[in-house]
Amino acid sequence: MELPKCQKCNNGLLIPLSDYGQEGASVMFKAWVCTNPECGFSLRVDKGDVTYGKKVEHKH
Repeated sequence: MELPKCQKCNNGLLIPLSDYGQEGASVMFKAWVCTNPECGFSLRVDKGDVTYGKKVEHKH
């Protein structure tokens, strides 16, 4: 699969991330995240709403 180039920074690639829904079902490609740590662009789907532009933060 050829990954798309990040349109924000033009340096990273957008990689797909999957997760599990509220009832345990797998959600494929729930988010796309830029591989460039300085950019941090993301595109997410949460309960049918699409959000983008937020920098991804690590949870501890």
